[in-house]
Amino acid sequence: MWITWVWLIFAAVFIVGEIFTAGFFLICFGIGAAAAGIVSMIDVHPLWQWAAFVILSALSFAFSRKFSEKITKKQPKGIGADRLIGLKGIVTEKIDPLENTGLVRIENEIWRANSEKEEIIEKDEEVEVLEIKGVHLIVKKTRERSLK
Repeated sequence: MWITWVWLIFAAVFIVGEIFTAGFFLICFGIGAAAAGIVSMIDVHPLWQWAAFVILSALSFAFSRKFSEKITKKQPKGIGADRLIGLKGIVTEKIDPLENTGLVRIENEIWRANSEKEEIIEKDEEVEVLEIKGVHLIVKKTRERSLK
């Protein structure tokens, strides 16, 4: 009967561990361990307990992938930093890939920036945001802005 408790403790550990992880991964092993615990209650050979653990863990893993894909929604465009893509801004510090410098002001925010073609873009030039890599904007020159 002690093996039943071992399986149920493993099930509890996996299920509680799922609380601290993302992606419905440990819960699959928790379901398998719980099933093995139930099978061990009817006093069958340990091989069958392991079979129940492996099979139900694999099945729950397969079904949890479909479930998680269904409930997980992709971030819509225009949320977070992605909202900056396509906007125009002004270079506030020369973008120079060799010196690793470059700042761009977009609306009321200042962002680190790199040029699309690894070219130098001077201060006060207008740029357009093409993409975001990490915390850097990837920009291209749109037109020169007249210096004041």
